[in-house]
Amino acid sequence: MSRILYIDAPFGISGDMMAAALLDLGASYEKVQEVLASLPVRGFATEISRVKKAGLDMCDFLVKLDKAHENHDHDMAYLHGHDHEHQHDHDHEHQHDHEHEHEHEHEHYGHDHHHEHSHEHMQHTHDHEHDHEHHHHHHHEHRGMPEIREILSASSLSPAARATALRIFDVLAAAEAKAHGTDIDLVHFHEVGAVDSIVDIVVIAVCLEDLRLDGVVVGSLTDGCGTIRCQHGIMAVPVPAVTNIALQHNLRLKISHIEGELVTPTGAAVAAAIRTSGRLPDEYRIIASGMGAGKREYSVPSFLRLLLLDTDAVKDDAGHENTTGRGDTAGMAGVAAKADTVARLETNIDDSNGEALGLVMEKLMAAGALDAWFTPIYMKKNRPAYMLGVICRPEDTGSMEGIIFRHTSSIGIRSQLFQRHIMERELQEIMVDGIAVQVKLCRYGDIEKCYPEYRSIRLLQERKGLDYLSAYELIRMSAMKQKNML
Repeated sequence: MSRILYIDAPFGISGDMMAAALLDLGASYEKVQEVLASLPVRGFATEISRVKKAGLDMCDFLVKLDKAHENHDHDMAYLHGHDHEHQHDHDHEHQHDHEHEHEHEHEHYGHDHHHEHSHEHMQHTHDHEHDHEHHHHHHHEHRGMPEIREILSASSLSPAARATALRIFDVLAAAEAKAHGTDIDLVHFHEVGAVDSIVDIVVIAVCLEDLRLDGVVVGSLTDGCGTIRCQHGIMAVPVPAVTNIALQHNLRLKISHIEGELVTPTGAAVAAAIRTSGRLPDEYRIIASGMGAGKREYSVPSFLRLLLLDTDAVKDDAGHENTTGRGDTAGMAGVAAKADTVARLETNIDDSNGEALGLVMEKLMAAGALDAWFTPIYMKKNRPAYMLGVICRPEDTGSMEGIIFRHTSSIGIRSQLFQRHIMERELQEIMVDGIAVQVKLCRYGDIEKCYPEYRSIRLLQERKGLDYLSAYELIRMSAMKQKNML
C-alpha cells in the first residue's frame, strides 16, 4: 500500500493547524510527549482538545507559553489594529496563531474516538525553573539556526524525524535570511527561535514519521490579503517570509478576499519541506482524514484538512480490488519497483573556487536535492573545470536553479526529466550491544538489502572502539539477523 498525505488548505495553513490535523489523522500523542520532554527548551506546556469550527468537530493543538515567552500571536487587536498602542516589548512570531482558550468551544476528549489520542483533555507540561529575571518587559531568546541545530541534536528525535524538522527550519531560515539580506547562520530571527514555533515543528516531524508516509501532495495554499503587524512593523500579506518560500520552492498561492494572514511562514515552510508532488493522483482510496483547528478569528473558519490516501489499491466496476502500477517485471511475480519522475540539472563551471563549490553543494542538499555531485571535466581551451549534476523533484527545479545561479559563476543550466525506479525502503531502529542504531531496509520482490546509516556507524565506532568497516558490518549483520534476512 502506498500511503500519500494530501494537504487541503482552502483556509490557510499554520504550524499548530498542521500539528493538530496530523494528531487527528492518528499520529501518536504519546510519542510526541516523549520527544517534547527531551527538548532542552523551557517555558511551555502542550494540550490537545476537541473544538468546533463551522459546526465541524476537529482537533486543537495548543502550545501554552509561560509569561516569559508569551507573544502577541493570539492578539487580533494587536495583529490588525494598526493604531493600537502596546505596552509590552514582545516579539510577534508570524507563523503561529494561538488564541485565548476562552475564545474557543473546547470539547474535552470524552467521547468514543478512533484515534490514539481519543481520551480526555490532555495537557503535557514543560514549565522548568527559569534562571533569568522577569522584568517589566518579557525576555525572549533570539535563537538562530546554530542554536536550533543544537536543540534538535540534544533531543530524542529519531534521525529521520530530526532530518525532517531540520529541513523545515532550513526552509524557514532561508526565507527569513533573504528577507533581511543576510546569511542563514548569521540572522537571529524571532520567528524560528520562538518556543511555540520550535514545538510545532518538532511535533510535526514526529507525527509525519509515525504515520509512515510514502509521499505528500500539496496543491495551492489559500492566503488572505491586506496587512498584519509583525515584529518589524506593518507588513503586507503574504508576508515576506511566505513570499520568499513560495518563490524559492514553487509553492502555489491563491490570494483570497479574506483580510488577514492565513498562510503563516511556518505553515508555508512545512508545505515546502515535505511536498513530493503538486497534484493528486488520478485514482486513490481515502484511508483516513484529520482536521486541525486554527486559533485566529477571521470571516471564514480557520482549519486545515489532511487526507491519507492509498494510491495503489483501487476497485474496478465489479468491486474487485486491483493493484495499479504493479506488473510482472524481471520475473518478480507481480512486484515492480516504485516509479516516479525526477529532474536532472547540469552545468559546467570553470571559474569558481573549491570553497564556493562546497557551499553550493550544501545549499542544494539543504533545499531538498535528492542527490548532487561534481565531475572533473576539461572545457574549451583545455581549461580544467567541474560539471555540477543535481537530481531533484520536478517542482523543485526553479529553487535549485536559483541556488546554482546565486552561488556559482554559472550562466546556463541544462535540465531534463527522467523516470526513476526505486526499491521500497524504510528506516528502522535496532539495538546493537545495547546501542540504538538506524538501518535502511530496501526491498524489491524477493531481493532485500540492508544499509547501516552513516551516523549510526560513527556512533558505534566511538562507543565500541571499532574501525569503520567493522562497525558497518556489525550493524548490517545484526540487522539481517533481527529481520530474518539471513
